[in-house]
Parts: sequence; C-alpha cells; structure tokens
Amino acid sequence: MAEIKLNSIITNIIKVSESMRIIRVKPDEWNLPPFKAGQFVVLGLPGSFPRISGATEEFKKQDPEKMIRRAYSIASSSTDEYVEFYISLVRSGSLTPRIWNLNIGDRIYMSQKPTGMFTLDQVDENQNVILIATGTGVAPYMSMLRTDALHRKGKIVIIQGASNSWDLGYFSELKLLSKMFHNFTYYPTITEPEKEPAGWSGDTRFIQDIWVDPQFSEKIGFKPEKNNSHIFLCGNPIMINTMKDLLHQEGFKDHSRREPGQIHAEEF
Repeated sequence: MAEIKLNSIITNIIKVSESMRIIRVKPDEWNLPPFKAGQFVVLGLPGSFPRISGATEEFKKQDPEKMIRRAYSIASSSTDEYVEFYISLVRSGSLTPRIWNLNIGDRIYMSQKPTGMFTLDQVDENQNVILIATGTGVAPYMSMLRTDALHRKGKIVIIQGASNSWDLGYFSELKLLSKMFHNFTYYPTITEPEKEPAGWSGDTRFIQDIWVDPQFSEKIGFKPEKNNSHIFLCGNPIMINTMKDLLHQEGFKDHSRREPGQIHAEEF
C-alpha cells in the first residue's frame, strides 16, 4: 500500500448541531499560500479510515488504499494561522462520516493550492454585494467578511437560509458584525419555526419569497438592480436555480471571465 500523506492537523472542532461542524486545520510543516476570500481547497482521508457510528450505507464502496477527496470552501481569512471549514454531515457519504470520527490532534489531508473564482476581486468596490446562502454555503462569505469585504464602499447583505436556527452557522458573529458596521446587513430566515424550542421572531420564508417582497428593499436600505448590485449564490442547487430564474427576469446576467455579469454562483 502506497503511503497516504496526511499533511495537516485538526486543531479545533466546534459542534454547531448534530449534522454541522466547524473544523480548523493547520498545515504541518508547510504553509498554505495566500488565497482570495471565497476560494476552496480539498480535504481528504484514506478509505481505510472508519466512518462514524450511525452512518448509513455509502453511495459507493471506497478502496481502503485510496484517498477520498472533496472540495470545501475556506471560511477563515488568509491571515489566520489555521484554515477553517464549515461542514455538513452526509450520513451516506464517504468523507464526512470519516471526518466526524476525527478528534483534535488527528491528521487529515489538505491540498496546498487554493483555487476558485467565487471571489469579490472582479466586483467594483462601489457596487452593492448581496451574498445568499443555504446550509454551509455561508462559509466563503465568512472568509470575505473576515478578510476585507466590510471595508468596501458599497453595501453588503448576507441572506442565510436554513431549516432551523441551530443550523444557522456563524449566526452570533454575523449578528455582531451587523451592529458594528453600518454598511452590513444580516438577514437570517428559517423554514421550520414550529420546531424551535424557544420560538423564532425572524423571517420564516424561503429566500426566493423574501427576494420578491417589496419590503425587502426597505429592510436592506436599497433596491438591488443590475446596475448597482452583484448577487452571489452558494448552497442548495434548487435555491440557486430558483434565484437565477428570478434574477434573469430582472435583467441580471450570469458572470464569467469572458462575459462579465452580476450573478456569481457556487453549487454544492
């Protein structure tokens, strides 16, 4: 069996909920090069590593001698000594049930070259930016906020959707930032308020329903239009496709390097 190099160490594990965790990983005797907020790296573990108790049958049986690799957006800034990830457990998956079995001090593989174009560097700093996420899709936005996004001249809005409040990762940090920075608005919504043990006073609609509400513009302080705003979408493909349809009807265009537009999407 060829040696599988696990080149990084888990330094912290934060349990957000039963199925969501924030993990911090530190390279061991190497340095992650500077990266742009919004980029991702690959994490990996050998197929021989055990899966967590309670995991269901894998989609595909893994070769114990091969590395299982998956891409994850970075949630930390490039100035941090660690690399942070916000990860959702897929019980029938191959990698996350193995990650859930790890503890602080255990080793993991991390690729050494961040990549991806889901970044703010092509958006003029005077433009407003609306960052829309479901689930762990908020991770790249945390990297943006923690790096330099809050110093932009345009307004910044994060709309974060989840089934329940305990799945709104980074909720407390985002609420605090919204109070500290006048140009930043945090808009959380959940879709299963009946399950909240302490109740929920916030929005309970799907993101697309919030978007078409005329009062939404009043709450964020401006009306998003193709000439003043860029929209970032990260998370559930259904949400992304639904939002794209709405945005296309309003004149927004998909962004690419060859054909610049205002819609930037990153699907899971």
